[in-house]
Amino acid sequence: MATVQDENLFTGPIGREYEMLRLICPDAAALAGKLGDYLATARPGALTLGFEIGCGTGVSTLALLAKNAGLHLLAVDSSAKMLAQARENLREWTDGGRVEFVEADALEALRAQGDASFDVVASNYATHNFRDDFRRGVVAETYRVLKPGGLFLNGDRFALDDRAAHLALTQSLVRHWFKTFAAINRYDLLEDWVVHLYSDESPEHIMYFSPAMTLLRDVGFEPVRVDYREGVDTLVAATKPAPPN
Repeated sequence: MATVQDENLFTGPIGREYEMLRLICPDAAALAGKLGDYLATARPGALTLGFEIGCGTGVSTLALLAKNAGLHLLAVDSSAKMLAQARENLREWTDGGRVEFVEADALEALRAQGDASFDVVASNYATHNFRDDFRRGVVAETYRVLKPGGLFLNGDRFALDDRAAHLALTQSLVRHWFKTFAAINRYDLLEDWVVHLYSDESPEHIMYFSPAMTLLRDVGFEPVRVDYREGVDTLVAATKPAPPN
């Protein structure tokens, strides 16, 4: 799940074998399922048009479509390799007109949409890859393109506010990666994932939980709810307020 602005780290081996994420971070796939479940419960039958940020290979796209029968998605990602997998994985959904996959930078794609165009904007394990300034632009544009009462659903890696606790969790993650990749003799992928993690954890990219919640409220989302949080893995639901009757 990538954008042009983050050096396209998903265009190499990670992008070609992104399904490896299920082994090293099973909560990413779990969050994708929770995304679809939450939407089906929060807006049953009331959604028609959605925008997905960083659809990757289509794991979260499938969860959103399968559990929300009336939903049509515009799903964007900047990695051609990952989009090729998404189109193959969800061929019946594209043939059925439920989803359009577009190779695009997330911010540019959002800026190309009209005001109040979408019932929902969804993302899974994408926004933590963005630089902070880029992410702020994405959040602001997401608010703009949502209809009043529309929902921004984001399942992602939100860093712990406690820096020492977050460091300990990250160190534990890296140890898990070494064991996992050693067991299948894929040190080549281990190298790429560690390099990618360094980018995620850099000061320009790291997405701390409390500042991220503040950003959502600052652009106008209210309420902002946390539906699930286990370690860094979090599902956030933010609503664009509807005008009073």
